[in-house]
Amino acid sequence: MFDKHRNSKPEPKVSQPQADNFTATASTPAASGRAALIGPGIRINGDISGDENLVIEGKVEGKIRLDLHQVEVGQTGCVNADITAKVIKIAGEVRGDINGTEKVIILRSGNVHGNIVAPRMTLEDGAIFKGSIDMDPGEEAKATVAAPVKKPVEKAVDKAVEKPKVVASGNPKENKSYSLNGG
Repeated sequence: MFDKHRNSKPEPKVSQPQADNFTATASTPAASGRAALIGPGIRINGDISGDENLVIEGKVEGKIRLDLHQVEVGQTGCVNADITAKVIKIAGEVRGDINGTEKVIILRSGNVHGNIVAPRMTLEDGAIFKGSIDMDPGEEAKATVAAPVKKPVEKAVDKAVEKPKVVASGNPKENKSYSLNGG
């Protein structure tokens, strides 16, 4: 009776087998904004990948790859791994390379030692960072931005710098004196 009012959206009728319904339900946490949590008492050695957001408050060693999702390293989080994700937010400690396909944020309590590649980067006042930052928007964005900008500049440069013509005066066999005519 009360459950009916909790869910404001009507559930669609699905004619798939029960196993498929379970799979669809398992992927909903990423869509709803919830995230998996590695608590402060947890230590993981190995690679992490998946299809939902991840919050790390414990210790992780290895590689973290969540291409379409967010990775957040909390204040108690200690990560010794390369991280690849859409959005990476760091309030704890990270040792490793970071690749954010959308953006990387290092909060004031963050401590990062490694190289960062991301199209957008935020480094708050007080954060500790040692490494390099490559704000590369990716190949697709480069092609659309760079192509229209280059052509008008090249044409303007060609018109502005015209080569003067050399015209010989007097006897063509002597060629002693020349004058430069600008056009």
